[in-house]
Amino acid sequence: MHLVTALDREPRIRSALCLFEGVATGAADGYARIAKRPAMTLLHLGPGYLNGGANLHDARRAFSPTINIIGDHATYHRHLDAPLTSDIETLVKPLSAWTDVVQTPAEAGAKAAAAYAASFGPPGGNAFLILPADSAWSEGGEIGRPAPAPALATPEAALVDEIAKAIKAAKKPAVLLNGDALSASGLSHAARLEAAGVFVLSDTFSVLQRRGTGLYAPTRLPYFGEQALETLTGVDLLVTIGTKHPVAFFAYPGKPSELTPEGAARLSLGGAEINSAVAVEMLAEALGAPRAPAPAAATTPDAPTGALTPEAAGFALARCMPEGAIIADDSVTAGLSILFPTMNAAPHDWLFHTGGAIGQGMPMAVGAAVAAPDRKTIALCGDGAAMYTVQALWTMAREKLDITVVIFANRIYRILMIELARTGAGNPGPTAQSMLSLGDPALDWVKMAQAMGVDAARCETAEDFDRTLARMMAQKGPTLIEAVV
Repeated sequence: MHLVTALDREPRIRSALCLFEGVATGAADGYARIAKRPAMTLLHLGPGYLNGGANLHDARRAFSPTINIIGDHATYHRHLDAPLTSDIETLVKPLSAWTDVVQTPAEAGAKAAAAYAASFGPPGGNAFLILPADSAWSEGGEIGRPAPAPALATPEAALVDEIAKAIKAAKKPAVLLNGDALSASGLSHAARLEAAGVFVLSDTFSVLQRRGTGLYAPTRLPYFGEQALETLTGVDLLVTIGTKHPVAFFAYPGKPSELTPEGAARLSLGGAEINSAVAVEMLAEALGAPRAPAPAAATTPDAPTGALTPEAAGFALARCMPEGAIIADDSVTAGLSILFPTMNAAPHDWLFHTGGAIGQGMPMAVGAAVAAPDRKTIALCGDGAAMYTVQALWTMAREKLDITVVIFANRIYRILMIELARTGAGNPGPTAQSMLSLGDPALDWVKMAQAMGVDAARCETAEDFDRTLARMMAQKGPTLIEAVV
């Protein structure tokens, strides 16, 4: 409570109420990815942290710098085992890049500054500062000195030369990219690698990728393991830059978990701790890679017609999204059909779903819109995923954020139906099917959005979606489309 009242005395901090901790932590992730600096969350003891844990899991997988202040009982109250008492230090360990506990008011400022620096890593991630109540209300606080944020590492030149030699000796070399290698600068050098005969891929779930007209587009590693292995057929050297070697999202009976082709050599220029854009440039120079030809000019697709499908929605997005848009993607199964139609849209940034914990899309859009208020943010969400953090709509309205939410309403947990078949769990009967259905009763996204102050419309045809999306792209403030697919 003392930290909340202190906000009135510090106008440089922008605060936003999120109603649910999972919205706050997802917003911190989205903010960090766009702003390249951390947002701070304020969570209430162990249960508050646990409420925000799913999106902190996603933030950890994105190496997003976040600072999470977790209020705890006063130090002299902990031993009484009051109802909200929990072992917060143990709870945060799986998601933590750095954790500390304030024991006295005098050290609070210094530890807050340390949390800021630690969130940058490298490679960066969730910093947790546990703040007992008496450290806020007792005398003796001191302002901490700002700690410099460490920079990402640059690969050693000798390692770059060694990998360049291995690439030249390979029959079918490939590189797998993530991190800043997928920025506009990094992609320009990734295109050079392809021009030098290297098969260039991006991770299935990238942190942030610059996409659109005039930008090189690497092959995205498919989600399903067997498709990924098929894509990598013949590769005899796989080099990772800004990421790790690929593994299947889940294990399946009789199918491999590691996705490097059998017999292929594996080398790495570094993971998330390196500046991968610089690493790609260094490798292109070491290979003597030529400048890549300019990508083809953009063409505006025709307006989609007929049934409203995710692919039709993708073509409408390509037609309507403004340059500089930010896409927060939690569209789950619908997203596979949206990526191709938007490949040559106006240049935009795409925030992928890094950790697999659904419910990330709308909160991530909140943070991205706060970080870049002059850009249109678009949240692409499955209806099941969006219900996890529906409170984000209220925050969008309260903060007047320029966000358009697209809810793909198939009224089923389709990804779970797919996984049910892939695991060989048997044919679902009426009980199993009902556990994966969202249709009884059907969710009414228009009414939910309007109840929280967000302009909303329902679309059931491709033509209606195209018209409605164009209207919502042209207006400021939060809007929502329920796309019945």
